[in-house]
Amino acid sequence: MTAEALPAEVRRAIVNIARTPRLLIACDYDGTLAPIVDNPEQARPYPESVGALRSLASLHETTTAVISGRALRDLATLSRLPVEVHLVGSHGSEFDVGFVHEIDATARELHASVERELHRIIHDVPGASLEVKPASIAVHVRGTSEADAERVVAAVHEGPCTWDGVTTTDGKAVVELSVVPTDKGNALDVLRHQAGATAAIFLGDDITDEKAFARLSGPDLGIKVGGEESIAPHRVADPFDVATILAFLLEERRNWLYGEQAPPIERLTMLANERSVALLTPDAKLTWMCHPGPDAPAIFADLLGGQGAGYFSVKPERNGLPLGQRYLPNTMTVETRWSRLLVTDYLEPESAAHRTDLIRCISGEAAASVVFAPRPEFGGVPVRIEQESDGLRVLGTSEPFVLRSPGIRWEITSDGLHDTATALVQPTPDRPVVLELRCGTTDLGPHEMAEPERRQRTGAYWSDWASTLKLPAREPELVTRSALTLRGLADTETGGILAAATTSLPEEIGGVRNWDYRFCWIRDGSMTVRELVALGSLEEAEGFLRWLHGVLATLPGPERLHPLYSLAGTQSGAEAVIDSLPGYAGSRPVRVGNLANHQVQLDVFGPVVELVVDLAAARGELHDADWQLVRAMAEAVTRRWDEPDHGVWEERHVPRHRVYSRVMCWVTIDRAITLGNRYDREIPTNWHTLRDEIAADVLENGWNPEVQAFTTAYDGTDLDAASLFVGLSGLIDPTDERFQSTVTAIESELRSGSTVYRYRRDDGLPGEEGGFHLCAAWMVEAYLLTGRRTEAEELFEQMVNATGPTGLLPEQYDPLAERSLGNHPQAYSHLGLIRCAAQLSRDA
Repeated sequence: MTAEALPAEVRRAIVNIARTPRLLIACDYDGTLAPIVDNPEQARPYPESVGALRSLASLHETTTAVISGRALRDLATLSRLPVEVHLVGSHGSEFDVGFVHEIDATARELHASVERELHRIIHDVPGASLEVKPASIAVHVRGTSEADAERVVAAVHEGPCTWDGVTTTDGKAVVELSVVPTDKGNALDVLRHQAGATAAIFLGDDITDEKAFARLSGPDLGIKVGGEESIAPHRVADPFDVATILAFLLEERRNWLYGEQAPPIERLTMLANERSVALLTPDAKLTWMCHPGPDAPAIFADLLGGQGAGYFSVKPERNGLPLGQRYLPNTMTVETRWSRLLVTDYLEPESAAHRTDLIRCISGEAAASVVFAPRPEFGGVPVRIEQESDGLRVLGTSEPFVLRSPGIRWEITSDGLHDTATALVQPTPDRPVVLELRCGTTDLGPHEMAEPERRQRTGAYWSDWASTLKLPAREPELVTRSALTLRGLADTETGGILAAATTSLPEEIGGVRNWDYRFCWIRDGSMTVRELVALGSLEEAEGFLRWLHGVLATLPGPERLHPLYSLAGTQSGAEAVIDSLPGYAGSRPVRVGNLANHQVQLDVFGPVVELVVDLAAARGELHDADWQLVRAMAEAVTRRWDEPDHGVWEERHVPRHRVYSRVMCWVTIDRAITLGNRYDREIPTNWHTLRDEIAADVLENGWNPEVQAFTTAYDGTDLDAASLFVGLSGLIDPTDERFQSTVTAIESELRSGSTVYRYRRDDGLPGEEGGFHLCAAWMVEAYLLTGRRTEAEELFEQMVNATGPTGLLPEQYDPLAERSLGNHPQAYSHLGLIRCAAQLSRDA
């Protein structure tokens, strides 16, 4: 039997409960897992049910149990269920095999008396039998005549059932007398508490199972097996249907937890318009998009929650793998191509404020299947879709959404919470189908400009900018793509720069190192726009400095800068977990917000001053406001440079006196002095002394003679790739033996093939992570500074080879599994690639 044979309402209910964060699956045995047979000792469960329960029990945050009227020992022997499945016997009174020893003397004596009386009652009654359990005795009358059954049951009820201390449970052709309280509902509650379940499903066929059904509420699911009356809202015919239910639940739960063929992270392609971003899978499924901005809740979160979290797909009616996906040269317009079908996607940069328009153009000769399934607030808001002549209107959301699609006939279905619209469209060679997702407006009317003109205008917006870049000789096309990506992560309205386009893409598949990077870090933003300045584009840096000035205006002093802020320049909200999403390939939790907002990170001032130095050089002048910003950064360093901090990697341990943080404090003062001298600005008298003091502190306390390297911090021997900045910053000469030795030590401990890890120490978090592309870029620079060009060339080529088919890089790379990890695309990775290409070109 396939799942399609189950009642439709049962299938929908299973799909919904499969998506609960922590699931308890419990069921009865006889008549549910195993068919009812004349000889109870021959009641065997269907192998399909056993296999499904075993597999369900192995899933993350999933607990399975069987609650039976049988004695626990007999249940274990007869069912042969694996140890992963919890067994509860005697209608919920036996939770472990040692239970018999816990019955007190009075109860044991009562048990013996009940057994003697029941033997007397069934004496000489053909077919009647007793099932003696540690705390109860069941009287079975299934094999007797109807008259004998009535007589035996009446005698039991009128006799020992009335005794003090005896609890009676009536079932089908059975009466059970217990000397301790029994209640399957209570057993279900105990299991729910132990598992911390957010929802439970219970399946049963007997009268005694009604007590369990009565305990279900809210998102729970009760399914009655058989035709008798029940308070359970759903029912199926027999144990064979139960096997089908468990198999279907297993498939849905596994897909929800671990993703259905989650696309490799590096193969995701970003759309952008400098106000919003979206991600496409290699087969043109819109898998991630937030509104009203990239740091807002997602309306399509398939990337982190599967299709139930929202997606927008276009593919051939007769499905097949696409032949390829690419950016149109020097643009953020993406083409996905099949044999007879082409889907072109872009975000319009000219949309009105607080509005985002995504255009999907379907051309070719093949019929295409379209599924539009918006799920606002990460799928947490029920939505309805209403069809009008010009398209679809999404109802029930705080932000308006419409999909302009004139002439298309949609079929709208509901799963009880959300509507989904599907359509079959047929483009022709001279008439493509155009779909316009408009976020932030209710307007379904025609656009003033035809789609080909809009596409050309959007392409020109990016290509005109890209044509102004001063590209290095090495990998100019890949550098251009990296520059476009960095610009796509910028917000032209606020000046803020996203560290990455996503949240919670894992640093380890299935692990907990999943962070929200949809914020503007002071450090990351400064480093990002500095590389664009190096390529000849200044407007992003100008916008970022305006953003930073706005942030500083809200603070009592520059030393109170937080490491990160929202794109609007406000403090970010508290870090929280979205339990309803299973995460990319089962990597949970899914987080929104970032706790690093409250950390002390004293390295952030240096990159700001380096940016001002480069921007002033590119302009040919230093603006007064920027000099005041530099003085503010130097003032912050003056006040706090000798404090311990959490560092560039935002470890959630206690603060340490970190080498990289001290080096960047030195950079702040050193570059400020350089800038003041170059543009004839007054330099405070203490800056020169402070610069020397910080350098002396690093050289004395950061160098560890035991490991012959500059270490992570003053208090240990562990190494950190960021300590390469002792030489990369110029604090010591690259020819200094201490720097040469540090490069070798970090290479030995932290480089693994094509990548470089941040560190190898215990950082207080479980699991592992990949190597960082940014750290690999630092190593390339270190190799060049120490005269090891061959190693620099090789490592750079390996970094290039790690880019996805459309030239994008996430944060990390796993050299063992040969796959990318972390949020995507990552500004750090792309600015590192640009720096390496420029360095290798200069040194050639």
